[in-house]
Amino acid sequence: MPTEEFIISLFDRVDDAMRDVPKHPQATLYPSELVTLALLYALKGAGPRAFYRWLARDYRPLFPHLPERTRLFRLFITHHDWADRFLADPTVLGVADSYGIEFIHPRRQGRSAQQLGKKGLSNHRWIVGGKLAVVLNQWGLVTAWECATANVHDSSFQPLIAQFAEEMIVLTDSHFHARTGDPSNMKVCAPRTWNVRMVVETVLSMVPTVCQAKRVRHRVWAAFHARLAFLMAVFNLLAQWHGLTPDEEGRIHLSIAEFSL
Repeated sequence: MPTEEFIISLFDRVDDAMRDVPKHPQATLYPSELVTLALLYALKGAGPRAFYRWLARDYRPLFPHLPERTRLFRLFITHHDWADRFLADPTVLGVADSYGIEFIHPRRQGRSAQQLGKKGLSNHRWIVGGKLAVVLNQWGLVTAWECATANVHDSSFQPLIAQFAEEMIVLTDSHFHARTGDPSNMKVCAPRTWNVRMVVETVLSMVPTVCQAKRVRHRVWAAFHARLAFLMAVFNLLAQWHGLTPDEEGRIHLSIAEFSL
């Protein structure tokens, strides 16, 4: 699909979900335009300057009232809560896991007083950055998410799971277990059991590969948080682009590779 055609189709889907959000009288962009731009930024995976150059150079006719770069990214932060509209509904069974996102190389830790991330383990290696925790439903769509610095233990994300106590049983690994007690709907799975947990491995491999989200350059935590919000939203939209059709064994084969920009 040509990129311009994809952007128009993405806008149509976003506009359907944003019809009840009014445009501010002084705003130059409609809410659906702003969300579409934020989703493209999350999908593109480039830095703010590179993304804005690409957008202004190639696709300004689609967004004739495109604001100045710094204002656009401040708007992303201000309205990141609009991304919650694209989170999926919970199902009876769900999966939770976390993923490390690197800001700087560990050798550079402490060189700047404005360092944003913290040092922690991710996939058996040290990183300095943040951590994304997600709760997926049985189809592999993001139902809830949260982020913290990389030094935070996975058990700190238990409230993310507990909010679905009456709706969903959430499978986790042992890192989510806490000494003081786990949520009633959380089930800790031993290694090599419950193959249904592999859906989260699939999702956490697609997102950083297609959206280049393994390493980011943010200097402000609010900007990092906003990017993750729209990243989760764009994943849900793209994963359902052609509908969710289970195979003969009832499994959904997720893929967003065709939408890589």
